[in-house]
Order: sequence, then C-alpha cells, then structure tokens
Amino acid sequence: MENDKESKGSVEIQIGREHYRTQVKMARHMLIIDEPAAVGGDEGPAPQELLLASVGGCTAITLRMYIDRKMWAVDQITVTADLFKAEGLTTIKLKLAFEGDLSVEQMQRLVQIADACPIHKMLTGKIEIETALK
Repeated sequence: MENDKESKGSVEIQIGREHYRTQVKMARHMLIIDEPAAVGGDEGPAPQELLLASVGGCTAITLRMYIDRKMWAVDQITVTADLFKAEGLTTIKLKLAFEGDLSVEQMQRLVQIADACPIHKMLTGKIEIETALK
C-alpha cells in the first residue's frame, strides 16, 4: 500500500527504559520528546507541544512567505497555539500578532492565509494512521 502513496517525510523514534525520554531522528536533525517532570521526564517537549509547534511554525512560515511576496512591512509574526480537549473534541486555537504596518483588511487577509498552512490543511483534512510491525 505504501507504493501508492508519495512520502512527505519520515522520522524514526526510539524509546529505551528511561521514563519517558524518546529520541526522534530526522534527515539531519535529532530531538528529544519527553513527558513533564511530574510523570518522570522533562528533557524535551511533550508530544502535544510538538503538534502545536508544527501547526504554529507552519502557520508562521506560511504567513512570512505571503507577507514577503506582498512586500508588506512586518518585522515580527507571533503565533500562539493552544490545545483544548472537551467532550471528545480536540480544538487547537491559534492567535496571531504582527509587529508592523498593516491595515485591518490586511490582517483579516492574513487570518485567511494562516488557514492555508499545509499542516493546518493536513490536520483538518482526512487523516489515516496505519500501525504495523516492521
């Protein structure tokens, strides 16, 4: 089934006996995922924080690309991402802030552009997770 799909990325994740220090290897990078100190870790961000970082980072990059193309005077883009769970629904709320000279209309357009981030589209689209043994 993998042959029918184009790979958009691959990572390898390993966890040993250390609670709950998890090593993630990517093409040229490595990072540690962990749980908070209260459950035995805190050597890296928690998995939920990485999810928020992915969508927030992608949103910031998408906004920067659009702003640069439009040649708008924006010195800084800040995206704050928060995760909420209630009654079986998970909600990610993104708040955008800009340092620069933008009109109300430009800021409204940037909210629309933020929703065009590829990770946002992936998370709000159809997702399948297939788990199998190697």
